[in-house]
Amino acid sequence: MPRPSEPDPRLPRLAESAGFIEYMGTGWATPDRTPVTVPGVAGAAAAHRQRLSAVSAGSTIVVLAGRAPVRANDTYYDFRPDSDFFWLTGCSAEDAVVVMTPASSGHDATLYVPAPAYPGEAGFFADAAHGELWVGSAPGMPEWSAALDIETKPLSQLAAALRGASEVLLAGNTVAAPRELAEFPVSVPLRRTLAELRMIKDAWELAELRRAVDDSVDGFAAVAREIPNAIAFGGERWLQGTFDRHARTVGNGPGYSTIVGSGAHAPILHWVRCDGPVLPDAALLLDMGVEARSFYTADVTRTLPASGTFSTAQRAVHDLVEASHRAGLAAVGPGRQFSDFHTASLEVIARGLHDWGLLPVSVDEALSAEGQQHRRYIVCGIGHHLGLDVHDCAQSSYEAYQGAPMAPGMVLTVEPGLYFHAWDETVPPELRGIGVRIEDDILVTDSGSDILSDALPIDASGLEQWMRALA
Repeated sequence: MPRPSEPDPRLPRLAESAGFIEYMGTGWATPDRTPVTVPGVAGAAAAHRQRLSAVSAGSTIVVLAGRAPVRANDTYYDFRPDSDFFWLTGCSAEDAVVVMTPASSGHDATLYVPAPAYPGEAGFFADAAHGELWVGSAPGMPEWSAALDIETKPLSQLAAALRGASEVLLAGNTVAAPRELAEFPVSVPLRRTLAELRMIKDAWELAELRRAVDDSVDGFAAVAREIPNAIAFGGERWLQGTFDRHARTVGNGPGYSTIVGSGAHAPILHWVRCDGPVLPDAALLLDMGVEARSFYTADVTRTLPASGTFSTAQRAVHDLVEASHRAGLAAVGPGRQFSDFHTASLEVIARGLHDWGLLPVSVDEALSAEGQQHRRYIVCGIGHHLGLDVHDCAQSSYEAYQGAPMAPGMVLTVEPGLYFHAWDETVPPELRGIGVRIEDDILVTDSGSDILSDALPIDASGLEQWMRALA
């Protein structure tokens, strides 16, 4: 609040009240300051640092956790650490920094965290970001060090640690970065290296992803049960809120903005407004994923008939997307090119649209680089890497991502769809306003692939039966 030009005795500033300051410094017990961490994260993060160290010899590596963005004025969104930073540390402290210093064994890692303000310090009651009275029990350096098995120091010592360092590579969330780092530009090669290392998930990461997917499947069931209520009142927001509450209860929250699109909203690719009704006779597109407390996220989509039964037109669209989806799934495996499942899915889409008379050219011309007319109805991609980010490893090079073969340990999504917008006059009236997407999360294995989200049916009849069983 604004400071008065003259002190107001009716509204004294507590930081200037001697009696208050003295009294606030006494009578406090020590709360449990153990950081909340996910089992196994310390060992996994140490292994990740070793992998980075092996390809970064001689460089000083600095990665930042970041800070929560402003929502409005002095209110902030919930903090979520930068994915590269968390992958290397397992730490969820805001404004934290990890420094990996070259050593004979590779690198020595030190975690720097803002010092919390405890009883007896003015910040205890005056610092809304770090004062324990404001934020609750606040882990300090000893607690973080014990929880994550990494040397931990106050952030105030970061400048001294970097003094004289050579070849500093900087990455992470650099918004509101400490001024000590102002002289160092963000290292694009380091960001690329981290993204490409994160493509191959270890056993701990895969367990977290399986947890996120399983919890997401449960969330789909919770949402499906609420469809009658959403039709009666609440609409799309009711279903969005149902999933988001579930995700927040079993995990950290939704891994991305939940998409709930009924009727004409279903073809809108990023319909995150979710402010429309749920129409009883329309198809309902649900793109939802739980982010586990380890920040690994699922990304699953199903399209359900709100009535419990697909109409003839809805089923026809769903059947074509299902055929495309199965073709894509079949093209996932070790040694296959990343582009293979895209090509397989889109060939099915193009042929189906041609059979329906919706393409102005032949299938071959549509599939050519100069054609692509079928993409009018699916302008988005068919899949992506999945992990700590819903669109994981996005800073990778083209050669390591779209231009690379799939390898065991990769987790991908396959998500073909058809999106017939309500105002698209190139499609017959009965198809306008229908949007269908099917999306599964797939682990590439040594011998093929494992569909992590296969507890949810992908065929129209299976989905109808699944919905009836939930009633």
